[in-house]
Amino acid sequence: MAQRKGCLIGCGVALVVGIGFAAALLFGVSKVVDVADKTLVDPKVFTEAKVGDPEDQVRGKLPSGESFVKETLKEGGPAEPAGSTCAWYLSTDDGGKDVLRFCFKDGKLADKAEYRMK
Repeated sequence: MAQRKGCLIGCGVALVVGIGFAAALLFGVSKVVDVADKTLVDPKVFTEAKVGDPEDQVRGKLPSGESFVKETLKEGGPAEPAGSTCAWYLSTDDGGKDVLRFCFKDGKLADKAEYRMK
């Protein structure tokens, strides 16, 4: 009887641990999908965007860019132009190792840069 009770307790603990692991895995996958939805950009969008293009036209082709990896994407890039507002994205090419930065000022694309993520 005691042996059977110990087995039931062990199975219960394994079940709780398994559910906890599955929940953590699901959370991690949802964060990866969230980053992909908000930060991945086709390099063609970067190439086609020209300095001086209207901001709303360029932003209309970009995801929100608001993600928990934003600060990491800033690292290693060139200085932001004074008075501009910048957005950072990952390129869909090359396994997401290239950062694409778009900077806007006075309603226009003021600068864009492409660099390797550190």
